[in-house]
Amino acid sequence: MKILRFFLVLMHLLIIVLLLGTLLNDYVSPKTFPWFNLLSLTFPVLMIFNVLFCIIWVVLWKKRAIFFLLVSLLFINPVRRWVNFTEKVSEKPNLKIVTMNMKSGSMGREEIYNYLKNTNADIIINQEKGTEIDIPGYPHNVNDYEIVAINSKTEILKHEKLATFGNGNAFYADIKFNGKIIRVVDVYLNPFSFDKAKVKPTEDLETNKVKVLYILKRLIPTFKIHQDEVLDIRKAIDDSPYPVILAGDFNSVPNSYEYYTMGKGLTDAFVAVGRGSSTSFHDYKFPIRIDYIFTSKEIKPVSYRVDRSVKLSDHFPVIAEFKID
Repeated sequence: MKILRFFLVLMHLLIIVLLLGTLLNDYVSPKTFPWFNLLSLTFPVLMIFNVLFCIIWVVLWKKRAIFFLLVSLLFINPVRRWVNFTEKVSEKPNLKIVTMNMKSGSMGREEIYNYLKNTNADIIINQEKGTEIDIPGYPHNVNDYEIVAINSKTEILKHEKLATFGNGNAFYADIKFNGKIIRVVDVYLNPFSFDKAKVKPTEDLETNKVKVLYILKRLIPTFKIHQDEVLDIRKAIDDSPYPVILAGDFNSVPNSYEYYTMGKGLTDAFVAVGRGSSTSFHDYKFPIRIDYIFTSKEIKPVSYRVDRSVKLSDHFPVIAEFKID
C-alpha cells in the first residue's frame, strides 16, 4: 500500500510540474522552447487529474493534501480562462460585439448572414469569411483582406493589414463609435490544418504512434509561425492611440504563448464577465477554446457568452457587450 501511495504522489507531483510548465508560456517563446506551448493543449486534462488526486488525499486525510491544495491555488486564473463563474454586471452596455469563424459559409452563408444581422451587434468580426461579406444594416465594412473581415454600423476611418504567415491573416480597423475612436484588431492566426483521419485514435498502438508524430510535426512549426504573427499584432496594439478591441480565432488555447502575449495588458472579456464554459470550437470532442475577445481597460466588459444554440460553423459565435464612457 505504501508503494502505491508513493507512486501516486510521484504522479501528482509530475502533474503539478506539467501544469507549472503551462505558466512559463508567459515568459518562454515557442522558438526558444515549444514544448511549454504544447502543454497548454493538455491543461484541462491535467487539471482534472490534479483535482482528482487532491480529492484522494483529502479523503485519505493525508497532510500532503494541504501542500497540493495550496499549490493548486496558482491555477485559479488559468482555470477561469476555460471555465468561469462571475456575477452579472449591473451596468448598461452601449457596445455589442460578435466574432465568428464562418468556415467559409459552407454550412449556409445566408443563414449565417441572417443570424449575424439578428444579433443587432454594433460590430461584427469575421474569420474564414470565404467570399466578400455584405450584411444588411451594416453600411461600413472591410473586405480587402483574405479570410478576415469587419462589418460595422458606424464609420470605419482607417484599416491596415498586419504581417501574417502561411494561411493566417489579421488587420486592424479604427472605428468611430459613440463620439470616440476604437481600434478593432481582427485576428486569424495560422491554422494547424489537421487531417482528421490522421488525428483520430485507433486501437493499433503503432498507428497511434505515427499519428502522434504527425500531430507534433504540425504543432511545433505552427507555434513558431504564431510567434512571428503575434509580435506584429502586439505592435499594432501597443502603438494604438486608441482603446483596443482584440478579437478573433487565435487557433490557440488559453494559457498558451499566444494567449499570454496578445492579451498582455488587456482584459479577457470571458474572465471578466463570462459564465460556464468558454469552449468555442466544437469540431472535436476535446473541449477547445480558440475564439476570444480582449479589450483595453477603457472598454469595460458587461456580458460575454458563447452562443451554442446555433451550429452554422465548426465554431460557435461569441457575443459580448461592453460599456464605453
